[in-house]
Amino acid sequence: MSDFTSKMFSKEYLLCRDRVGAMIFLIVCLCYGYQTSLIPLFPGDEYEPFTARTLPTLLTFIGIGLSLLLLVAGQPDKKSGAVIDFNWKLLIGFVVLMTGYGIGLTYIGFVLATGFFLMFGFYLLGERRKSILFGASFPFVIAFYLMLTQGLEIYLEPGLIFTIW
Repeated sequence: MSDFTSKMFSKEYLLCRDRVGAMIFLIVCLCYGYQTSLIPLFPGDEYEPFTARTLPTLLTFIGIGLSLLLLVAGQPDKKSGAVIDFNWKLLIGFVVLMTGYGIGLTYIGFVLATGFFLMFGFYLLGERRKSILFGASFPFVIAFYLMLTQGLEIYLEPGLIFTIW
């Protein structure tokens, strides 16, 4: 085996972060693609150019294409400049924050849950100025809420604690 092929099939080259991430993303896209095939269609939709399956199917193909591209073009960690040290504490903090956000949507509604999610997310990322924490989270969420509910007429549940009163 030549030097090039031995280097190309080395553990360092094959198991780099780019390729492992691409494989995980490819598996997720394939599972998502399978799920899109299970989306029910209305009678007669099979002849329509745009159905409930159209965009999810396009997203599946785009995701598969991008993951295959990254799988082929992935570089070893030393070449790509990948960060070797991983901040597990920050990752766990965001997983807990996302779980709290999912629960909070049900109980305190979109505006408060999303505002607190953004505020605590900024805090986890290192922002400590209160003007930025409050100014970048709640005004943005309120504007987005008004755009969705008033402009696009999308119903967003206010939360269980507000429906009791």
